[in-house]
Formats: sequence, C-alpha cells, structure tokens
Amino acid sequence: MKNNTYSSKDFSTISAKLIAETPEKLIHRDVLKASIAGDIDLSKQRNHLVRVVDLPSKTISMTIGGLSPMQSTREHRHSYETMIYIIEGEGGSIINNNKIYWKKGDAIYIPVWAFHSHFNSSKANKVLYLATENAPLLQSLGVALRKEK
Repeated sequence: MKNNTYSSKDFSTISAKLIAETPEKLIHRDVLKASIAGDIDLSKQRNHLVRVVDLPSKTISMTIGGLSPMQSTREHRHSYETMIYIIEGEGGSIINNNKIYWKKGDAIYIPVWAFHSHFNSSKANKVLYLATENAPLLQSLGVALRKEK
C-alpha cells in the first residue's frame, strides 16, 4: 500500500484540479470466505470473527464481524468512530455503561474513545455485522489508537 506523507513544505504543490483515480482493485469478492492475510490473527486477537474488506479506501474501513451463540467481545475503545449494521442475529452492546439491545436490521453508533463491548444473546444463532470506521483517516494522521480494557 502506498503511503503518502505530506508536511507544510508541500502546501504549494496542492493542485487546482481534481484528477479521478481508478485503483486497480474495485471489488473484494466473497469477503467471508476469502480471508486476507492477517484476518485469522485479527480474529484470534479479538477473540471473535473479523474479516477485513480489502478495498483501497484512504479514509474509511469496513469489516464483517461475527459472534457465536452467547459470545461477547472484550471491552475496548478507540480513537475512531464506528457505525455497525446488524446483518443477522440479536444481542446488545454496552457503550460507556449504557446497555442497548439490537437485532437484525438495526444500526448502532460507537463514539470516539467510548469503552464498549458487544454480545450475542442467543443460545443457538450467530450474530453477523458490518462495521465501518474512519480508522484509515486517523492512521494517516498518526492519531489512530485502540486500547483493550
């Protein structure tokens, strides 16, 4: 991945024209089945299913996450915002000591630096969700942080 770093000396090089760029990769097929390098390690580290959507966005990321029946994530927080759409299942989240319940079709918001965890409340069915975050933007700025409790 190309990493452009700019400083104030580059201010004069800002173009007056937009140039449309079409990256080589425009699709990541069958995300759940086509694990990319690091997905397995990330899933083990986070202790639940994580599949990174491998597309060349410079400002937002997308992951598909999953929880087995009665599984929960560890409490953590990060410096980036997250929006989660529940694809399948039902459960809840604890966000800065606020417990909310969600089900298939719901969307939830995780504010910046809020401690949070998610749980599957079913004894039989899995949870599958889509998470979008502005982590790449903050990584580019050098201010993306994540902390497990």
